[in-house]
Amino acid sequence: MAQRYGGRFSPGASGEMSTDVPIAAPSMARRHPVGARVNLLFVLPFAFAVKAFFSDPSGLALNLGAFGALMLAAWLTREGTLAQAAYDARKVARRPAIPRKIFGSVLTGLGLGLAGLAGGVPEAVIFGVLGAGLHFGAFGADPLTDKGMEGIDAHQTDRAARAVEEAEETLAEMADAIRRAGDRQLVDRVARFADTIRPLFRAVQDDPRTLSAARRYLGVYLTGARDATVKFADFYARGRDAQARADYEALLDDLEGQFTLRRAALLEDNRTELDIEIEVLRERLEREGIRREV
Repeated sequence: MAQRYGGRFSPGASGEMSTDVPIAAPSMARRHPVGARVNLLFVLPFAFAVKAFFSDPSGLALNLGAFGALMLAAWLTREGTLAQAAYDARKVARRPAIPRKIFGSVLTGLGLGLAGLAGGVPEAVIFGVLGAGLHFGAFGADPLTDKGMEGIDAHQTDRAARAVEEAEETLAEMADAIRRAGDRQLVDRVARFADTIRPLFRAVQDDPRTLSAARRYLGVYLTGARDATVKFADFYARGRDAQARADYEALLDDLEGQFTLRRAALLEDNRTELDIEIEVLRERLEREGIRREV
């Protein structure tokens, strides 16, 4: 279905932008963790694949082996880079189960060693060590320890991760459903809604102990919003009912407010728990005869 793209300078638009509809501030541009260095790793192995078909049978086998090892190393490096980016973005995170970048370094050395084996064992060893070392120097090691896991067991972290993953899937279903309405502004409105409530997801990820307090929002309320979006999109696509649209946007506004309040309450609860812990420690120090110097 064709969609009309309107804006401040579009025909028929007023000279001033309306202030009735909230406009989300553009999010800070983030560099994608998979950059040119990682993508280049997928290109270089093809030099060995081409060379293989101009070599004798032993050279064919060695070059194809090098091609396979280097392609697998490139894939592991990309996955390891993505895993580390996700690890770095969170305050509470478990270390990756598989050290993909380290395995990528080993496979890079193996692949280059196979390619250099045609010149002899010393050349193969030199190429392998240099390749593994340069790869490790360029991409580093994977995170090898958990982060921010003190006082939080693995079961809590897994439950929080599953809840956030399901909530993200619900948001994706909302975005897919609203596209059926055939209205660009509504698509943008749902996108702003998603951006507004995601800080609650991040709060749960940062402290999985808050999942119980936020479960209703990540589950019941968000599922209700998705179901309402599906029904609204189908209804609005047929008749362009202005009142239905206003009611739907008011629903999103109300939900945004509730999600924001819940996140603020979680942060306040964390501060209260911290204050209580500090006060308990101070009282214990006083009981043990330790006084703070004034």
